[in-house]
Amino acid sequence: MRIAVVGTGLIGASIGMGLRQAGHHVTGWDPDRSVLERATDEGALDEASEDLAELVGSSPQVLFIAAPFAATVDLLATVDHDGLIVDVTGVKEPVVAAGRRLGRFVATHPMAGRETTGPEGASGALFRGAAWIVVEDVGSVEDRAIVADLIGDLGATPVPMRAADHDAAVARISQLPQILAASLVALAAEDGTALELAAGSFRDLTRVAASDPHAWLELLAANRRELDAAIGRLMDLLDETRAALASGQLEGLEERLVEARRIRQAMAPPVVPVRIAIADRPGELAKVGRALAASGVDVRDLQLRHATYGGGGILTISVRPGEAETLVHALVTEGLMLIEDDRAT
Repeated sequence: MRIAVVGTGLIGASIGMGLRQAGHHVTGWDPDRSVLERATDEGALDEASEDLAELVGSSPQVLFIAAPFAATVDLLATVDHDGLIVDVTGVKEPVVAAGRRLGRFVATHPMAGRETTGPEGASGALFRGAAWIVVEDVGSVEDRAIVADLIGDLGATPVPMRAADHDAAVARISQLPQILAASLVALAAEDGTALELAAGSFRDLTRVAASDPHAWLELLAANRRELDAAIGRLMDLLDETRAALASGQLEGLEERLVEARRIRQAMAPPVVPVRIAIADRPGELAKVGRALAASGVDVRDLQLRHATYGGGGILTISVRPGEAETLVHALVTEGLMLIEDDRAT
């Protein structure tokens, strides 16, 4: 298909890369010429348009709007295009309202991303295995099916959902965590030594605090009603925890911790972490690559935690149960040092 992408930052460029890899022809435009040029250099586009009118006038079969929230709403209110238009913003009810004037419009939201911005961090694999919401409030069944096929080409799973249900859900699983991460960083920064002691759990929990604050402000404001409800419920839970600690009656808190552990473990397939001490010298990651190739294990996750004061770090590779021993053998053969129970072996 002939695809056009408006906005060639992280999400737009990743869409372009993935659809090009699937055999589609992708043209792009961005108001920032340097961003457009970088997206082209990164392989996100077959060609770049000089201006938006030129892009729309080329009559693409599908036009993806991968712009910030406010810009997306403005475009939906003004653009004239006979083909199918698709948006990817993180709040849906206002977008659905803006897009109703269009003849063919499907509102969506990929549940994937990174804390970095720009086409330099884009990848055609960004959406693989992710849920991609397709809003049922707007768009014909036929157009939603076309979009679902394109989502499948990107390796994601289309998930039908009402706009209101989507906004309530992302307030709890995306927008509230963003606020919470920023608050935790601010809290730790009030202590002169806390951040110096921060380890993997704190870094993982606050990773999204490194995201673009301006883009988040738009989304938080647009979904303020659902976000306010989520914040209120979180405060209730924290007040319950505070009361339990004050009274010494910890049975309810224990039940919550046990239930949270059960739910969190059920969210992902079981994995076994293998931790490797990475020295600060050339060739260390090459050894890991050779070990992975030799072992043939199914890698489910990779995390590299740099040492705070330099000197390398710890690489954690998560694999399927039963494959850890094979990987460990390959890593030791390459001369790498493993970490077991916080001790190097």
